This record gives sequence, structure tokens and C-alpha cells, in this order.
Amino acid sequence: MRGWVVAALVLLLGGAAPAAWADGGPVGGDLHVAQTLGDRELTVVVRRVDGAPAPVSVDVVGHVGTAAGELRLRVVPAGGRVTGETTVRVGGPGATSATLSVDRFGPWELELDDGANTARIPFTVPERVTPAWERFTYGGFVAAGLFLLLALGFALRTGVGRGTVLAVAGLVVAVTVAVTAALLSASIPVAAPPLDGSRPPVNMAVRAVDARAGVPVALAVDLTDASTGRPVDDLRVQHAAFVHLVLVSPSGVLTHVHPVRVRPGHYAATFTPGEGGRFGLSAELSRAGAGVQEVRATLDVAGDPAVSTVVPGVGPRQADGATVDVSSGPLVAGRAVTVAADFGGPSDLQPWLGMRGHLIVVGPLPPDAPVGAAAVAAPVWAHAHAMVPPTPGAVGGEPDETVAAYDPEVDFTFTFPQPGRYRLWFQAERGYRVITAPAVFDVPADPGGAP
Repeated sequence: MRGWVVAALVLLLGGAAPAAWADGGPVGGDLHVAQTLGDRELTVVVRRVDGAPAPVSVDVVGHVGTAAGELRLRVVPAGGRVTGETTVRVGGPGATSATLSVDRFGPWELELDDGANTARIPFTVPERVTPAWERFTYGGFVAAGLFLLLALGFALRTGVGRGTVLAVAGLVVAVTVAVTAALLSASIPVAAPPLDGSRPPVNMAVRAVDARAGVPVALAVDLTDASTGRPVDDLRVQHAAFVHLVLVSPSGVLTHVHPVRVRPGHYAATFTPGEGGRFGLSAELSRAGAGVQEVRATLDVAGDPAVSTVVPGVGPRQADGATVDVSSGPLVAGRAVTVAADFGGPSDLQPWLGMRGHLIVVGPLPPDAPVGAAAVAAPVWAHAHAMVPPTPGAVGGEPDETVAAYDPEVDFTFTFPQPGRYRLWFQAERGYRVITAPAVFDVPADPGGAP
């Protein structure tokens, strides 16, 4: 009897956790990925998956101007074949939902196919690993319950004998182990993924065939490792996209797109330039373990350039059918300042790319030079965010674009590091339309600073 009791205690406290414990419980969060698929600007939300096999819920959010049509959704495990497929119809603003299924843990890809373009979004179905302290805590209490039943059984049959004493002793040990493990759980460090700050940067090559003003241009974006020359396929979702590609036209019009992953290291996007000339491009991305990187390039578009109509300074301006009032505190190089854009109307801004608003800053720029070409060599190319307020008790990650509850005034704190002329673009979303408000600030030098 003593051997059986000891074996049970060892198994419950130190042995492997049952499969239901190891695989159960909510793991991970929702994956939000912005995708410029052909002429459609979409946000794809892959809801978190708890266990496997299990259903996978996918929401496809369309913006204003999204062409109507069908998208075929497929899920494919790494190295495997399609395990689930469905079709959704998109058209206009709003979210469309679909349900697929996965049958195993590990890496997967969600494919979106519109008949002409295919995007492949990597996601992971994680397997929950139960920490040792959790096994000892739950195992200890389970063992304590068993020992309590044994002690009662021995006491009823033989009174206070040797068996009863041993069972009570086991009960005390089990409770002690469980309580100790629970108390120590807060002090046990969580293993962090290793960081590789020395990882080589990414080289970017942007190709377009017969790029002309007023015509949709198909961009091919190739990302390679600067050291090995191999395709880069370790990008992480950063601010709800694998790649944030910003294009600035010669007159200063900004286009913010999100290339889709076609295959490892190769991305594609479509945009329609409103003018000809040299465009400045900046790609913001994050490699696993290496932090955020920014890569720049240029693109030449046939056609005549336009003339900038943005007046330097603050005040109201028309932007994408809305009136946006831009304001600023005292502008001095090297000093933090609050700049803001009031998009007017009620508190119904939506989160875009997980944020309440975005601010892109480029400069200092020569006052009379074409903005696109000058932007590539600008010392500053910054991307700031207005954060979404935390939601108490929220589960599953950031809110999606179906939430419309944020204040119309979006402010940012920024420091212009050098004096000169800067181009700014404030961005926010309302009614599934992304509004981009341009501004030009002339930032003077600090009169009390070093020459």
C-alpha cells in the first residue's frame, strides 16, 4: 500500500501533465494584417485558435472603394495540402466573416485568392505548454483529495492506524507542495525569446512594369538578406502589417499600402499614381528578433508632375472629402511639441492598423525641390502613433475596425531634431475610409541652442 501511495504522489506532482491540460486554455491572440490585394484595401483578422483540431474564424474588412467580388480563402499547414476552403463575397465597407478549420498545431498559411492575386498570411496554432509550477499546484491539490479519501477510508475501517497516519501525512505533503508552488509562481521568470540584434538588415528592390500616371501600377517588392542574399521570410506582423509601404509623390501626396506576401521574400501591391515623376518609397518592417527596420527606394512614373497645394502652417484643410483642422504647439528644433489633427464630427473614429491615428513625418526638405525625390535622402522619416485606449477585461488583442468610438482629435508628441521644412501626414479612419491630411511645418532652430 505504501508503494502505491508514493507512486501516485510522484505521478501527480512531478509527472507529465495530461494531454487535456497541456493543450487546453486560451493561447495567443487575434492576428490583424492589413493587405493591399490588387485594387482592394483589406484588413484580415485571424481569430485566435484554442487547440487543434478546431475551427478558425476569419474576418475580412473592406474599406471605402473596395471592389465587389469573391475571395477564396484556404488554410494550408506548413509542408502540407489545403485542409479547408471557403468563399466570401466582399464589396464596399464592412466586415465579412468565414470559418475554416485546422487539424494540427504549428505553422499555417491563410491564402486569399481573388482570381488574379494571391496573398499568403503565415499564422501559428500554438500548443500550450503547461509550466512546472502549474502542474505542481494542480497536481498537489488533486493528490491531496486522493489522500483525504484514503485517510477517511482507513479511519472508517481500522480507526487511527498506520494507514490513516500515512494518508494524513501524504495529504499534508501534497497541500504543502501545491501551496508552495502557487506562492512561488509569481517569482518564476518567464522565458523570453532570444534577441538577435546583429541580424543583417534587409535589402529592398521595387519593380514596376510601365508605371504611368493615372493607371494602376503593379509593384513587385523583393526583400533579401543583406548578408546572404537569400529571400527574407521571417517578417513579423508589426502594427497590423508585414510591410508598411509609404509612397510620396513629387508634389507631396502620400499613399500608404500594405504589400501581400506572394511567397518567401516576395511581396506585391497595387497603387494608382496621380502624377508622374520620381516617387520616394519607404518600407517599414520587423524581422523576428531584430526589431523594426526602415528601407528606402525610388520609383519613376511616366507623366507630368503636379504642383503642391499645401500651404505651410496650421489651420483647416480639405482631405479625402473631410475638413481636418491641424494645430501645433510652439515649433522649435530639438524640443518636444504636441501636434494634432481634429477630424471633426462625433467620436466615431475607428482603429486603423491597431491605432487611433498615424503621423508620418519626412524632412528636413529643400523648399523648392520635388518632395518624392528629396524624401529618399531626408534625414528624418518617422512614423508615430496615437494609441488606442486600453479596454478593461478585453480578451483576444486589439480592437478591430468594427469599433467606432474614438475622439475626433488625434494628437501626437514629436521632436523635430533639426531645423527646416517638414512634410507631415495625419491619418485616421472613419466609416471605413482612411483620411490623410497633409501639412507643411517650417521648424526654426533653437535660439538658445548651440550654433
